[in-house]
Amino acid sequence: AKCQCKLPQRERKNCGYPGISAAECKKIGCCFNASMPGVPWCYTPKPKKVKKVCPNDPYARINCGYPGIQARECTRKGCCFRAHPAGVPWCFYHRVTEE
Repeated sequence: AKCQCKLPQRERKNCGYPGISAAECKKIGCCFNASMPGVPWCYTPKPKKVKKVCPNDPYARINCGYPGIQARECTRKGCCFRAHPAGVPWCFYHRVTEE
């Protein structure tokens, strides 16, 4: 993603080899910007920001507990708890989404 390549020049960590082309640099998953001499042109992107969310679709839930699990025990395991609707897991895993 473009925003992952917006790094101050002093924070750029070399990702390629001397003389690497822009296409080759991008092919290995790195950022390329040759506008400034004296800093790496092919550099490591910032890590993606992710957040955990509880899926809204009850039918997309992946079971994290067992029948009759209590909310407190479910959240202690680090999972989501919603005691509705019937027939789907009430204790279920988060989904990780990119910000």
